[in-house]
Amino acid sequence: MASIKNIAIIGSTGSIGRQTLEIVHSFPEHFRITALVAGKNTVLLEEQVRKFKPEYISFQGPEHDMGNARFLPVKDIVSLPEVDIVLMAPAGTAGLKPTLWAAQAGKRIALANKESLVMAGDIINAQIRKSRGQILPVDSEHSAIFQCLKGERKAAANLILTASGGPFAGYTREQLAKVTPRQALRHPSWVMGPKVTIDSATLLNKGIEIIEAHHLFGVGYRNIKVLVHPSCVVHSMVEFKDGSIKAQLSYPDMRFPIQYALTYPERWANDRLPRLDWDSLEPLSFTKPDTALFPCLELARNAGIEGKTYPAVLCGAGEAAVEMFLNMSINFLKIAPVIEQVLSEHTPVSNPDIDVIEEEARRAYQRAKEIGAG
Repeated sequence: MASIKNIAIIGSTGSIGRQTLEIVHSFPEHFRITALVAGKNTVLLEEQVRKFKPEYISFQGPEHDMGNARFLPVKDIVSLPEVDIVLMAPAGTAGLKPTLWAAQAGKRIALANKESLVMAGDIINAQIRKSRGQILPVDSEHSAIFQCLKGERKAAANLILTASGGPFAGYTREQLAKVTPRQALRHPSWVMGPKVTIDSATLLNKGIEIIEAHHLFGVGYRNIKVLVHPSCVVHSMVEFKDGSIKAQLSYPDMRFPIQYALTYPERWANDRLPRLDWDSLEPLSFTKPDTALFPCLELARNAGIEGKTYPAVLCGAGEAAVEMFLNMSINFLKIAPVIEQVLSEHTPVSNPDIDVIEEEARRAYQRAKEIGAG
């Protein structure tokens, strides 16, 4: 029997955090929750504390009864010697510093926060190499690539990320101009937080994943392709130099990549996870994304190619644009132009440190808000 792994969840009240706790609950003999970190949803955090009894907690919201759990700053939590795995799932740019701290501490990081690697991939990877830590991707697409590359000695020729196309695949520009936040939050296949769900609808999410894949797997931007695959059964593919292609398939449920990151390098049976029904499976289709209607995809790719502080600006401006759309301050078609204008105005900084990256993201966020209000 495997030894018990101690887990700290950063972002425990979000979608990924909640699903991670479901996996932990399925294997009480293998996992122990050592620490939970949340934002302002202290009501849900209190429920989680009662059920999983972590030794440590951290949160930003109002006080609640957290039992005997001891409050610690996030930096201290991700550095605890007894923590084996840090599940990193805060939303947006808030994940940057915690991911860096966990990397410096040499932790195994189950990474669900995209923005940390997108904004500071070179810095975080350098810390991982120095501390001999490890990053295991939790995004379904990157987990799929990670699994396809396992056992391969030669580098991949091309990575093929699949995209659902979001809830607005096939819409016209006129239809997109009228969509509401409620419509955009109805993802056809995945259960995700609001920020990621809106980014999926604009394809910004897929562009961000291109940058993340570049840092995770060391593949050039022009060799990372995107195909729209509405059924979300094929989570990504890897093409090798001989033309062979590996694909990873499963029912579209985030608990699969979460569990794999927690149990790696083993695979454990879990009867609570759904299985594909091959008798009723519809034909698998793949099409090129419409970058004219959904320009965020190429905005992100180009930001990654440019490097420097452009990816940080992309993340900061994207975060603000999504907030404005959800608040109905701008319409859906305004999201991409706001991000594009902030990127075009930016004066990049070469070889930025983490504080510069964080500051440029903050400035981009503020500038996007100004543009949206104008």
